[in-house]
Amino acid sequence: MKKIIQAWEDFVSTPLESLLEQHLNTSSESTVLSLFHDVAASVPAYKAFLAQRQINPHAIQTLEDFQRLPAIAKENYISHYPLTDLCRNGQLSDCDMIAASSGSTGKPTFWPRFFTDELQIATRFEQIFHDSFFTDTRRTLAVICFTLGTWVGGMFTTSCCRYLASKGYPITVITPGNNKEEILRVVQELGRNFEQVILLGYPPFLKDVIDTGVARGVEWQRYQIKLVMAGEVFSEEWRSLVGERMGSQNPCYDSASLYGTADAGVLGNETPLSICIRRFLSQNPEAAKALFGESRLPTLVQYDPVSRFFEIEDHQLLFSGNNGIPLIRYNILDTGGIITYDAMLQFLSNWGFNPLATLTSRGVHKLPFVYVFGRSNFTVSYFGANIYPENVTVGLEQPVIQEWVTGKFVLQVKEDADKNRFLSVVVELAPGIEESEDKRQTIASSILTQLLRLNSEFANYVPPEYQMPQVALAPMGDREYFPIGVKHRYTRR
Repeated sequence: MKKIIQAWEDFVSTPLESLLEQHLNTSSESTVLSLFHDVAASVPAYKAFLAQRQINPHAIQTLEDFQRLPAIAKENYISHYPLTDLCRNGQLSDCDMIAASSGSTGKPTFWPRFFTDELQIATRFEQIFHDSFFTDTRRTLAVICFTLGTWVGGMFTTSCCRYLASKGYPITVITPGNNKEEILRVVQELGRNFEQVILLGYPPFLKDVIDTGVARGVEWQRYQIKLVMAGEVFSEEWRSLVGERMGSQNPCYDSASLYGTADAGVLGNETPLSICIRRFLSQNPEAAKALFGESRLPTLVQYDPVSRFFEIEDHQLLFSGNNGIPLIRYNILDTGGIITYDAMLQFLSNWGFNPLATLTSRGVHKLPFVYVFGRSNFTVSYFGANIYPENVTVGLEQPVIQEWVTGKFVLQVKEDADKNRFLSVVVELAPGIEESEDKRQTIASSILTQLLRLNSEFANYVPPEYQMPQVALAPMGDREYFPIGVKHRYTRR
């Protein structure tokens, strides 16, 4: 009980600036080694995992020793041991909340956590609310638009927002969940009582809320809307488009995305600095390719290395962190990389860009960066070129076209009767939009333009006569390609 009270007192009494500077005086290496020894001694599943591989935890004394430990993942660890054995001392009852994730198989995985786990994640929300939205000085309505219930997003986010309110931030929380009609009602009936309204949810859903409001004459700019998002990579064109529709004045300060997982809560978050950098890279694909090694733009966030320790192994992100189920060198199957603060600014300087010159001092912290492409299997290969959904997305976000479509599509490589391969893109039309040959050709040309601009493999590998995608237009909710109520997949094999 004393530890719980102490953790709560530390959270509410420690200024954000102090929390974000801990890594300057605390060795992340010693922190992660301490976590490892604690988990090896107290978590039955990890004890068994090490013993099965004849690893003596007492022999792990340096970072080099630690980095030789085998990575854990769902297959060889989470799914391999009973849920109770994954918790400290084999006690599931020591956790006070359980969330579920559906996973790629549809079979839920349960993720227990405790109050103190939520406090360290609340700091990620505080970073966004304070540095991006100036919530310490503005009366704020936080509208939770993530799905409620056992799924991790809604309840976790609600808890973190309430913790910030208890820390003294003038935040009022309401939880309509992913009920679009209720969200619109809440904003219009309550929003004028606050200086700003923050919508927290998944990017495609929030865009749908904004677009529906625009169609109904909602004057979003009256409410000083801000967005907190998670779960999907989106383009900077998308951010600009949605920002314009909600009356955004400064894209670096009006929205932020979280890099979060059901497995471990929030691992990192966008900052005004990371957004400023990403917007520069979106306009300079050669610089992006030089930095990230790929012709698609990843999510780019900053993270606290004391809270979450990241490593790269075979281009995949591993992280270690304390949770209800503590995780050591956990492979979530996301591809990406890490860049130090100094290395990032030096790289940008070499390309003639200084992001600090365009930002206020608020929101600039010397935290490292992690970039995330997501799961590596969400691509299609065409003439040896890897084509990413992100490349196609930008083609659909161009002027005029964005009015015709919802943003959903299915990308796949098909064969014609002569077994010649072609690139197929089925695009979902917005409500009330009729298909036409003119729209189809305009969309195909726009996708091609962006593929040639953003994807050098496509431009160089694919013969010109095979580059034009074959676009089909489908009505909203089409049962074959866009069934309602099912998580959408942008690629098919």
